[in-house]
Amino acid sequence: MLVPIFTLKLNHKINPRMVCLGKYDGQHPCLTCATTAGKVFVHNPHSRGSQGGRAIESASVDADISLLNINQAVSAIAAGPLKHNTSIDTLVVGTQTNLLAYDVQNNTDLFYKEIPDGVNSIVMGQLGTIEAPLAIIGGNCALQGFDIEGNDLFWTVTGDNVCSLALCDFTGDGKKELLVGSEDYDIRVFHEDEIIAEMTETEAISSLCAMNNGRFGYSLANGTVGVYDRTSRFWRIKSKNHAITIRSFDLDGDGVPELITGWSNGKIDARSDRTGEVVFKDNFSTSVAGIVEGDYRMDGKESLICCSIDGEIRGYQPATKDMKGNLMNTNVEQDTIRDLSQRKQNLLLELKNYEENARAGQMGNRPKDFDSQQMGIIPANTQLQTSLMVNPGNDGKSPHVELCVSTTNDTVLRAVLIFAEGIFDGESHVVHPNNSNLTNTLKVPIVPPKDVQVDLHIKAFVGYKSSMQFHVFELTRQLPRFSMYIPCSDQVPEPKSSVVFTINERVQRVVMWINQNFLLPEDLVVEGALNAGFMSLRGSGPLFMKMEQNGQVTLKTDDMDLAGDIIQALASFLAIEDLQVMADFPMHMEELKNVLLKVDEFHAVRQKLTAEMADHSNLIRSLVVRAEDARLMGDMKNMRKGYMELYDLNRDLINGYKIRCSNHNELLNCLKLVNQTIQKAGRLRVGKYKTQVITSCRAAIKNNNIQALFKIIKAGSS
Repeated sequence: MLVPIFTLKLNHKINPRMVCLGKYDGQHPCLTCATTAGKVFVHNPHSRGSQGGRAIESASVDADISLLNINQAVSAIAAGPLKHNTSIDTLVVGTQTNLLAYDVQNNTDLFYKEIPDGVNSIVMGQLGTIEAPLAIIGGNCALQGFDIEGNDLFWTVTGDNVCSLALCDFTGDGKKELLVGSEDYDIRVFHEDEIIAEMTETEAISSLCAMNNGRFGYSLANGTVGVYDRTSRFWRIKSKNHAITIRSFDLDGDGVPELITGWSNGKIDARSDRTGEVVFKDNFSTSVAGIVEGDYRMDGKESLICCSIDGEIRGYQPATKDMKGNLMNTNVEQDTIRDLSQRKQNLLLELKNYEENARAGQMGNRPKDFDSQQMGIIPANTQLQTSLMVNPGNDGKSPHVELCVSTTNDTVLRAVLIFAEGIFDGESHVVHPNNSNLTNTLKVPIVPPKDVQVDLHIKAFVGYKSSMQFHVFELTRQLPRFSMYIPCSDQVPEPKSSVVFTINERVQRVVMWINQNFLLPEDLVVEGALNAGFMSLRGSGPLFMKMEQNGQVTLKTDDMDLAGDIIQALASFLAIEDLQVMADFPMHMEELKNVLLKVDEFHAVRQKLTAEMADHSNLIRSLVVRAEDARLMGDMKNMRKGYMELYDLNRDLINGYKIRCSNHNELLNCLKLVNQTIQKAGRLRVGKYKTQVITSCRAAIKNNNIQALFKIIKAGSS
């Protein structure tokens, strides 16, 4: 369905995921890629590159390439319009310390910003109701959006380091939401600075791309590629290779884009957005670096442009109607026929097994020494039962949730397969007991790493010990969100930290929520006020939940994350849109105070080191001139002396740079803790109060008002 239309060989290596296409003069699309040694090249086959400024026209055979010197390792690039009502694109280049917005046509910097949180990913466009187009960057647990003048118009925090960003009309209201993929395996959807959806995956989210009607594609660091339809996963596949980049592109002109994936082994494939079936594929000799889309030949047709890491560029266009008959072509009817055919084959195979078992079970067909259990004929009333209980680890094992799978008669379980995301090392777990240990009951330990609700998809092989064929039982069991907690008594010392809020609900509704979300030996029954205590099996300490008849709720826990999870889950269950709380976390506040003091120290050291490096740079300039003068005059003594001084000065510069790097890494760790604390404070609130806390915290940090910051985290406002 895609036809190759051109191939280019550029003599430059391309960094993975650092490819974009921009119309820097408003008309001609230029391929722009980051390359090694802190450079970005712009391939403009339509007009010769200009000279001066950052741009240096290449002296190689290919004079269509201009090199931009960034002088730092590039971590992300993007191109897009930053001005209203214009088709002129701006190039934005991110490093681990800075952000540059560059006007390629006029060869000038638009703005150059210091970004302490670093730049891991960039996306450009309009976000929500913010009027100005933004360059949105994701870094160290933080998201920032800059307009063309470098004004910081958007800022919020997210749970972990950002890996990927995309703009998508998620809600279908005509305005773009921000999709954020991070290292903590979460995909978050931001409506401006408010999180409206969260999806948990099984690995870090390496790429995101918008499709249509609220659908978006995603890829994970473990080789998984798939499509979400809003919050529901539509399909996914998993490969042993890594997906470097993904892109949506309409191959067949039906108005529905397919998902194009570039892989680490050089393969490119296009998959149907409905089924994930491959409809086109091609191969590069080396890993794919990036995939972009644009009218690169200026012939009025959009092309899919794929780049490999060694600089090979290929352009593809959808095949014409007369060629499509010879190529792979799919439609809804064919998909339906294929699906029904597969189901028919499965049912016929199942029927064949039943018929064989029935024949083997007939008395006339069996030899005298034939065991009636040999073919696996099990009683018709056989059922598979499951139960969940919390094992606190008193038997010497580590604490876990115990899944018990059993049959209702003397049949045995030959094997049990459990498919669940984010629990096992991988996505499935198989229990296969020895022949000597076959019984009708199997116990499987499960240790959920996080407080998330998980569906356990269970398949069990049921038969007799001598069976040659087994019946497969399938069922799904839901693991409650807060399953790693056990009830504890009032004698346990209460935590020092607490959250207090008031809701307009009956105590019985909250009790119902507890019974659904905690694994209790028996349902909690409360007459009057609620007073329930739980102990975390992950070492977070006790959790006490109290609720008076007037609706005042008190949560006591030293774990700020847990308090946020409880509040978000409870608010979702009770359909609470806005909730303000009073939060008192003295240990977290003391830790935050120490971190902020360290941040100030690191900033001071950084400024001092920067000043010293600037002084050394000026001194080096003068020493080089003096040493060269001495060489030209034949004064070898002074020349040797000058170069010895240069050698010593260079060594000092290198040592200073190492100290600065170490200082920067420490600063990043501290800023990450600050951003995560602000996010935790936001998760203690719901709706507009959540947004208000994050915005107010940002303002307090900008003004260096630590007292106001603590008050905002505690009370929700200053």
